[in-house]
Amino acid sequence: MSAVVETLPLFPLGTVLLPGASLPLHIFEPRYRQLTIDLVTGTLPGKQFGVVAVREGWSPDDGRDGLHDVGCTATLREVRRLPDGRFDIQTTGDRRFRLLDVDETAAPYLVANVEWVPDDEGDEESDLAPLAMAARAAHRRYCTTAWRQQGGGDGEMPAELTEEAASGVAGPELAHILAGDCLLPLSDRQELLEQTCPMERLQLIRRSMTREAVLLGELRAVWAPSVKFAVEHSLN
Repeated sequence: MSAVVETLPLFPLGTVLLPGASLPLHIFEPRYRQLTIDLVTGTLPGKQFGVVAVREGWSPDDGRDGLHDVGCTATLREVRRLPDGRFDIQTTGDRRFRLLDVDETAAPYLVANVEWVPDDEGDEESDLAPLAMAARAAHRRYCTTAWRQQGGGDGEMPAELTEEAASGVAGPELAHILAGDCLLPLSDRQELLEQTCPMERLQLIRRSMTREAVLLGELRAVWAPSVKFAVEHSLN
C-alpha cells in the first residue's frame, strides 16, 4: 500500500517536539508571523504545523539538509497577539511525520510533503508493563535528583504521570510523557521521536534518564543547548 502524503507548513526549531508535549512559542520573525496569521484565519486548515528539529551545527536557513527527517505536528491551542504584531502561542504535539520533500518558494515559510509515522503493531500493554515500571523508576530518580540539586526537596510528579501510575497503564505514549519534563540532549529526544517500537522507546527513555540522573548527582550538570540554538531558534 502506498503511504498517504500530506502537506504541512514547517517551523524548524532547535528542539524536538514530542507527541503530547506542550510547546509555547514567542513569534517575532515575519515569516512565522505570517504562518500564525494563516493558521488563525483558516488559510491553512486544521490549525496544525510541523515542528522539525534543526540538526546541531546547522541553521533553519540551511534548507532541507539542515533538518532532521522526522518531526511532530503542533496543534495551535491559544494565540495572543501583541501590540507590535508579535504573537505568543501555545501548542501541543500531536502526530509524527517524515519529511519527503521541502518547498522553499511556495510561501514565506517552508512547506513540506510528509508521510505519517505510526507505531509498529504487535506490542500489548501487558507486555510493556515491566518496562514501563522500570522507566517510571528511572524518571523518579532523575526528578528527585534534579529537585534536590535545586534545593526543592522531592517535588511533585506531573499530573499525567500521577494518572498513569494510578491506572497502572503502560501505554505506548508513556515514554513521551516521561520525557516531557526532563532536560535531555536533542539527539536523545530525536531518537525517542523516531522510535516506532513502544518497547524500544521505553528502554531508550529509561537509559537516558538513568544516565542524566548520574550526571546530575555526580557532576551537578545537565545537558543544555548551545547558545546559538537557545537564543536564536527556541523563540523564533
